[in-house]
Amino acid sequence: MDDDPGRGTKPNNNDTSTPLSAIAEAFEELARTVKSKDFQDLRLSTFSEACSLVSVLFGCLGIAFKFAEMEYCAKVQDLVQASKRYGTLRNIIDYDVENDTVRKPGSSSRNLRRVRQGLDLIRALFEQFISSDDCSLREAASSAYAEVCAPFHTWAIRTAVFAGMYALPSKQQLILKLNETDQSVEKEMRRYIDASIPVIEYIDKLYISKNITLDW
Repeated sequence: MDDDPGRGTKPNNNDTSTPLSAIAEAFEELARTVKSKDFQDLRLSTFSEACSLVSVLFGCLGIAFKFAEMEYCAKVQDLVQASKRYGTLRNIIDYDVENDTVRKPGSSSRNLRRVRQGLDLIRALFEQFISSDDCSLREAASSAYAEVCAPFHTWAIRTAVFAGMYALPSKQQLILKLNETDQSVEKEMRRYIDASIPVIEYIDKLYISKNITLDW
């Protein structure tokens, strides 16, 4: 990445926390919980709070990811409301399995599936972002979308999304929006990647344990 000290530089203030570091910290806590010896299930309230922090990332990506921002934020808020009724992630899937509403629009299990997809989209985007200095944000985002979301979207949505990719900010613009530096952004993105993977895998296992396929 560009080493110009005048670009991608954090403002000099006493608050060392950034949106990206807060997200990474929240998901590291989720990952520690998932990997702990006595782990049984994730609290829906804790999970929803962590997912709420991710919303800012979609907002930074502009119109190309407006579809993801709107869907993701709405689904996270639905899970926040559901956390007042259900204790854990497993609870909502058990309820929907019992009532045959797993894939029903508006069901908590469907909302969880969409939020999980959003988390994976950010994971894939970050992996592409830090994979090469020569990789533009448009290339990173296009690759991530093709991997995670495109298989589940209609031709019309895919066409609109790829057209919107040309309006994405540059890498340096995104770094500035996130209040990071060229060095810190890679560190924080790696933290999120490493922490989100076991959480995403756990969510998938919940569906698989109920004989629910992941192709939707």
